[in-house]
Amino acid sequence: MNRWDPHQYQRFGRERAQPFFDLVGRIPDDRQVHTAADLGCGPGTLTRTLCARWPEATVYGVDNSPHMLEKAGQLPAQPRLHFIQADLAAWQPEHRLDCIVSNAALQWVPDHARVLPHLLSLLAPHGVLAVQMPRNFDQPAHRLLYELVRQDPWATRLDSKGNRDHNTISQGHHDSLFWEERQFAEKPDWYAQTLRRAGFGVEVWETIYHHLLDGQDAVLEWMKGTALRPVLSRLPEQQHEAFLAVYGQRLAAAYPPGPHGTPFPFRRLFFVAQRS
Repeated sequence: MNRWDPHQYQRFGRERAQPFFDLVGRIPDDRQVHTAADLGCGPGTLTRTLCARWPEATVYGVDNSPHMLEKAGQLPAQPRLHFIQADLAAWQPEHRLDCIVSNAALQWVPDHARVLPHLLSLLAPHGVLAVQMPRNFDQPAHRLLYELVRQDPWATRLDSKGNRDHNTISQGHHDSLFWEERQFAEKPDWYAQTLRRAGFGVEVWETIYHHLLDGQDAVLEWMKGTALRPVLSRLPEQQHEAFLAVYGQRLAAAYPPGPHGTPFPFRRLFFVAQRS
């Protein structure tokens, strides 16, 4: 179960895609892009749009999930588009890149003080780094999950009161349960200062998306696509239903459905940096 499920992740594809287009839309049009990469490309549908944005560019989609890349491999062939299974925090392209895009991926990667300089080193002169990450970890959907995994009977099974396993980070994706202590996304000012210090011009902003999610138990279904993965992977399958029932009840109280969908506000952090 501790794997990326493309079908579940894309259940709210429109809502998850909009930040990608908002991010790419802020990349300056005055730069020629011959090579680009999408780090944390997932099923590749958004990566493919970069080929249309830059018609002369070779585009690389990089992800560590074989299940996501299997889905990406089912897309119509595009000779300029290449998918690669690799750790997005350590991947080394053969040549420097004119543009790196990373949408909702770097929050899974620890030690941004190390990772960010690495990504900047992959850029060609006048290259652009464009990143979007969630910053909603203080919202009820996450807080309720933090609380539940620390309560019995789940705490003993999940080891949330005992040994903290710092070896559960695999190839750039954070699969530990302890997000509270290890939220890898830094504050907006940290990125602004760090990128300026590295000699980059940078634009940093946040957006709160006020989603109206369709369907029954909509927020629970959203969380199944991301944050619930490492939790369910540690529970025996026969306990999933009971855990999801309790969590779903708490989510329903925190996010009551309205007549036209379930309101689900979601804050995201963006930055676009380019060499000065």
